Amino acid sequence: MTKLCRMAMVLALSVMGMATSAVAQSSHLDGVLKQMDAASVKFHSAEANFRWDFFERVTKSMSSQAGTIYFERQKNGSTEMGAKMVTPGVKFLGVKDNVLQVFDPMANTLIRITPHGDQTQYESFLTLGFGGSGSDLAKSWVIADQGTEIVDGVSCAKLDLVSKDQNVKNMFTHVTIWVDLTRGISLKQMFYTPSEDIRTAVYSGIKYNTRVDMKPYGFKANAKTSVTNR
Repeated sequence: MTKLCRMAMVLALSVMGMATSAVAQSSHLDGVLKQMDAASVKFHSAEANFRWDFFERVTKSMSSQAGTIYFERQKNGSTEMGAKMVTPGVKFLGVKDNVLQVFDPMANTLIRITPHGDQTQYESFLTLGFGGSGSDLAKSWVIADQGTEIVDGVSCAKLDLVSKDQNVKNMFTHVTIWVDLTRGISLKQMFYTPSEDIRTAVYSGIKYNTRVDMKPYGFKANAKTSVTNR
């Protein structure tokens, strides 16, 4: 066999191996998305402790927020979310009827944000790894299967996501999530911005499909509250 023939055979085998690997990865991702579909059907609610870390590349600084958060699926299929931050200061965050509210009791300010454009994209962004189905994920994101990793003792599917919505891409170039496929719950998320800042979210102490006590997440504006609508 000539040297050229040997090189051609090596190249052919290499291409075949790459094709086989690509098919295997595609098959694994299909399986992951189907498991997320199945978990989404069973998902009703989740409540967890959270820690959000923000790394700013320019200043090389890190800041953190911590508290509790819940996600609850409504009868109309939409998802309601609420969070109470306790560190470094108390703040409330909630999403209901597709309106985001951020209340700062110390400053007595309330910001209401109504998203514009595709509500499906907004819902997909909200439910990243919290009851969202695999089929809906695939509609809104280009998904790269990065295998499995252990997070807090749980085997999770690691997925890297690039949004199909340019408005989302302007905020985050890509997002990596670690999903417990049995419950359809994300235990970790990393958001990467165009300015190379990184936002990391870690969820623990998760209560799955149990009744959520809404009292800790409730807040009320008053006559002196400064309200901003966006």
